[in-house]
Amino acid sequence: MSYNIKYDNVNDTVNNWNFRKEAMVRLLQHYGPQFVGMQEVLLNQLDYLDEHLPDYSYIGVGRDDGKQKGEYSPILYNSQHFELISANTFWLSPTPEKVSKGWDAALERICTYGRFKDIQSGKELYVFNTHFDHVGTEARKQSVNLILQKIKAVNTQNLPVVVTGDFNLEPDSEPIQLMQRELTDGQQATQAPFYGPTGTFNGFDPDMVLDRRIDYIFVENLEVQRYLHIDDRMENNKHISDHLPVLAELGME
Repeated sequence: MSYNIKYDNVNDTVNNWNFRKEAMVRLLQHYGPQFVGMQEVLLNQLDYLDEHLPDYSYIGVGRDDGKQKGEYSPILYNSQHFELISANTFWLSPTPEKVSKGWDAALERICTYGRFKDIQSGKELYVFNTHFDHVGTEARKQSVNLILQKIKAVNTQNLPVVVTGDFNLEPDSEPIQLMQRELTDGQQATQAPFYGPTGTFNGFDPDMVLDRRIDYIFVENLEVQRYLHIDDRMENNKHISDHLPVLAELGME
């Protein structure tokens, strides 16, 4: 699953995190994804989710200091089913190993990744999760190149790979088309028909036509059995976040 949960902004009134967090936990418990690549997660949000989702552990760091400050792009994983082998975070910039802003980006941006082992089968895979800049055109382009280079560098054994993220880019953009050439767009490869609205961004507007797809799950060496954009809402028809969660059901080949 890929899910931008909208950061806990103290200025948010009706869409405040405190009004959304219980519904988010229920959604995650209902769908039970093995991995959730999240975006815009502050430490207090991560602590809440960690406390209320006891089957899950997480990897990731805050983008502002490489520790706990600023937004995380964490990967939650079901620790009952998967064992963490290694984890790392790099910055989407020309100096990826240190806290930095890249190219024309407005903010620091990161990619967190981990290598995991299926406890039952012993099979391993990589999961990468990212959140691209909302302003920098060059930054988004270079970020794709950097992530693809990193996958090639670490995945020397040609293991299955999942890439989740809010790319702040629509499918007709050049960087997304590069991702689609180098990896498999889960929506294009799904065996069951794609389910859900076209878009993933809702802006907390219950009446918005959902046609802007900016959140994705890409894979390599995995079959995509189902691919969904989940438009589940709270009782008052309010959205749980300003993005829809994206869910892919995957099979190891």
